[in-house]
Amino acid sequence: MRDDQWQQLQRLIAGDSSKPAVGFIIDSPWLPGWCGMTIREYLCSEKKWLAANLRAVQTFPDVWFIPGFWAEFGMCTEPSAFGGRCRFPTNEFPHIEPVLRSWSDVDTLTLPDCERDGLLPFVLERLHQTEPLIREAGHRIRFAVSRGPLNIASYLLGQTEFLLGLKTEMDRAHRLIGLITAFIKNWLTCQKTHFPDIDGILILDDLIGFIGKKDFEEFVVPYLQDIFATLDVSVKMLHNDAHGLITARYLQAMGVNVFNFSHEHDMEDVRDLAGPDVVLMGNISPRDILAAGTPEDCRREVRRIWESLTDRCRILWSAGGGMPPGVSSENIEAVVSEVRKLSAQVEAPNAPRGSLRTEAN
Repeated sequence: MRDDQWQQLQRLIAGDSSKPAVGFIIDSPWLPGWCGMTIREYLCSEKKWLAANLRAVQTFPDVWFIPGFWAEFGMCTEPSAFGGRCRFPTNEFPHIEPVLRSWSDVDTLTLPDCERDGLLPFVLERLHQTEPLIREAGHRIRFAVSRGPLNIASYLLGQTEFLLGLKTEMDRAHRLIGLITAFIKNWLTCQKTHFPDIDGILILDDLIGFIGKKDFEEFVVPYLQDIFATLDVSVKMLHNDAHGLITARYLQAMGVNVFNFSHEHDMEDVRDLAGPDVVLMGNISPRDILAAGTPEDCRREVRRIWESLTDRCRILWSAGGGMPPGVSSENIEAVVSEVRKLSAQVEAPNAPRGSLRTEAN
């Protein structure tokens, strides 16, 4: 993100909604297809990876792309540091085979070295090699990024086995999540050490939306509290586009100030649960509207959400989840133009509290 975009995000978190903001989480599911390359080409070539990210920020200069220049290898990125076979099909999402054969193998698991293990050194090296050109384009590396502890655990053990183990192997579950949490903290710190411009944390964990309130309080809250306290940064963002109503209740307790959640949740419901101080990032349907819809569908959805809100303070207009494959430039432009149009139509004297009061650029 550019300096002006980052400063605006900080103001948005502080409660200044005087200028509308549109942002999307983008990575390998969307960028390769949008740029006309395969997923493997995008992941394996620094040149093509950089070209795709530069094209995005240059095509949509007013959109915040988050985390921005994300050097990732799909869901293989963090689990690869624990071992396991990574598979990279030509044009399908990469995946990793489980490392642990059973819960008893948790006892043998050791803490990875973020500088040397798995794909993590390749992430760091990609950013080091491309950072001069990123800065030349007016952007900086702003976020330390990691999948969350339950997400990583599910890849090490298998999703079903892991979720069952929260009930049948509670001691080992805590041991596994605790070890992964220590790893994530090291990984975030490592990124900040290499790239001092980092002033944000982005944690992505959909598995936390698969469990109930009691398990959430035991296996999620204390660990995410620890993770978000790792760095003294101004932006602490959580992505969970699975069921997120339980998550919303605990955002402030976990130290989260920006929340990207499922489009299936009404934004007003999430606001009631999250409280007034968390930026809500959403809430357009990623697949059915952004990817499969027309520009008019996108405009209509923005209007629907806009009209449903009684308070538009701390809203980051986005997809209810990450950017899916197949989203066209025309649909992105439709979202941006409709947000601007609606905000420009708000007359300040009659605007509801927290409304955006800005003129279209």
